[in-house]
Amino acid sequence: MMRAIIFDFDGTLANTLPICFYAFQNVFKEFDNKDLSSEEIMGMFGPSETGIIRNNLSNPNKEEAIEYYYEKYSEHHKSLVESNPEILELLKSLKEQDIKIGIFTGKAKKSLDISLKALNMDGLFDVIITGDDVINPKPDSEGLLKALSFLEVNNSDAIYIGDSDADVIAGVQANVFTIGVQWLSEYQTSTFSEQPKLIITSVKELISSLKLVSNE
Repeated sequence: MMRAIIFDFDGTLANTLPICFYAFQNVFKEFDNKDLSSEEIMGMFGPSETGIIRNNLSNPNKEEAIEYYYEKYSEHHKSLVESNPEILELLKSLKEQDIKIGIFTGKAKKSLDISLKALNMDGLFDVIITGDDVINPKPDSEGLLKALSFLEVNNSDAIYIGDSDADVIAGVQANVFTIGVQWLSEYQTSTFSEQPKLIITSVKELISSLKLVSNE
């Protein structure tokens, strides 16, 4: 019986990859005088934004760089991230069906809060685990297991949905029914190294698949 669905955030619930790339590019240009491509930035993904900056920035003013990241992220969020009515409706529909919903993301809490407020998603989730809440970032399943423990839901009664290879690996390691999604205009992984149970390319397809999963 499906009791909970945990979602990744960037590239899954919102097309926030453009604002992430923009903010990181500004940080590395401002503090290290480096021009980084989106692919180079994506290669750093895993830790939260604060972890990425601390691990990869040469400039010693790391705390200042982190604040600059949040400044850029917030400043251009509205112009670079569009709200997705289909995804918002999906989340509200799951809540109405008494299915617990949560987020397990590598994002830092501060940037996630900015996005949730901007996209009218704040207050919707029963549990949120960010990159600030774990010792071991994705692809480790620590955060996913922590979310399920908080919800008091067994892994056999849960689904994890994400767009990246790290998401799928974390879900498989946690022995959770794992779905890879490629439904936004930008997502992180086109070919998964671990095979998810399903690969979904539209919200409508997910809704149909959830009916099948709940009947298993």
